[in-house]
Amino acid sequence: MKKLFLLLMLATLFNACKMGTPKNGDAKNLEIDLKDKVLSDSANFTTIEWLDSTYMDMGKVVKGQMLDVVFHFRNTGNKPLIISQVTASCGCTVPETPKEPFAPGAEGEIRARFNSAGQTPGPHRKSVYVTANTTPNTYNVLDFNADVTEN
Repeated sequence: MKKLFLLLMLATLFNACKMGTPKNGDAKNLEIDLKDKVLSDSANFTTIEWLDSTYMDMGKVVKGQMLDVVFHFRNTGNKPLIISQVTASCGCTVPETPKEPFAPGAEGEIRARFNSAGQTPGPHRKSVYVTANTTPNTYNVLDFNADVTEN
């Protein structure tokens, strides 16, 4: 009987220790929920200026080569700029999502890496989609061209 009681107490103790700490998935969901709330509240919207352009011609790239594309921006509004998601038009392009908000006047960059290995020779137009608390649109499209060659 004492062993059973001790076993139950031990199980309760181990289970109680886990209750106070959020799991990685829970923290990530909380972060996503916060970003969604910012996107739905237009009082938190700001403006963004793309410093170079929203289109870049990257020229020729040899098939199999990795190509890094960087789009520079500035938060031109008076609220923090929160980039909630950055995606690409296909799996050959992998963008990075900035983790931290950008204060008014701050500059930052959106980076994407294009893998030309599986591409046929010729011109390719790829898009990077940026979702942020920006007005007039929360959805920004960045494009680049690359001419894939055999050698």
